[in-house]
Amino acid sequence: MQETLHNTQGRTIAYIDYSDDNTIYLWNGTPTGYLDSDNRIYGFNGKHLGWYEDGILWDLNGNRTGFNKQSLPVFAKFGPFKSFKQFKPFKSFKEFAKYKPLKSNACSDSDLSNYLMLGIN
Repeated sequence: MQETLHNTQGRTIAYIDYSDDNTIYLWNGTPTGYLDSDNRIYGFNGKHLGWYEDGILWDLNGNRTGFNKQSLPVFAKFGPFKSFKQFKPFKSFKEFAKYKPLKSNACSDSDLSNYLMLGIN
């Protein structure tokens, strides 16, 4: 099963593939991270990036950075065709998870694609 993720403008950016170890892929097929058993978002580089709760990707500051279709506050735009998946890198050791901040109604300054790329840079 896969779940599509949109940025704050409603553009299709990424998806979570639950049948592939909860891996998060950009729409172009680049694997950037994964969800652990506590719905924390980790990059393949081991960085803790945030949380995925209630269909929303929350950054480390408690701001909303991505949405599934049900939680999206704007209309979803039609996305391009999804590219083939690229090979996943090995998972680095996970850093300790940050404390979860209070959730904000504000959206993150970082676009969803840039946010997810932090998991491989």
